[in-house]
Amino acid sequence: MATHAGAGRIDWIGLRTERRGEVREVTATDVELTGLVGDRHSRANRRSVTLIQTEHLPVIASLLGRDIVQPSVLRRNICVSGINLIALRGVPLRLGTAVIEITTICAPCSRMEEVLGPGGYNAMRGHGGWTAKVLEPGHISFGAEVAPLA
Repeated sequence: MATHAGAGRIDWIGLRTERRGEVREVTATDVELTGLVGDRHSRANRRSVTLIQTEHLPVIASLLGRDIVQPSVLRRNICVSGINLIALRGVPLRLGTAVIEITTICAPCSRMEEVLGPGGYNAMRGHGGWTAKVLEPGHISFGAEVAPLA
């Protein structure tokens, strides 16, 4: 269970600027104990950062009858590919130079019906991503490695 085929990578980073505001795509940012610098949800707890599996985006799109779903619409902070996030729950995880720990599922909210249309909430169920707490501040950037420490 501790063996992974390889490291993953960061495919996308987004900062939520304000409640119901735009999600600003960035190529890099610093990670503090409270979360990503510039993200309105920054707070030091088990939900400081949100992640979603890049491989789940086509699944969500398919369930909605679409060709693509942009990560910014889903309002998560980081898209990760190449490594299974569910297998990393509770494991210290290096994200660029930061260290996080995935804590709990990031369940979809009713807003998904608004931004994705009818069925958006159910399309996200099981694919909504994860929340994480920050164990060590650092820096993340597009393409940075994602790998377990344990």
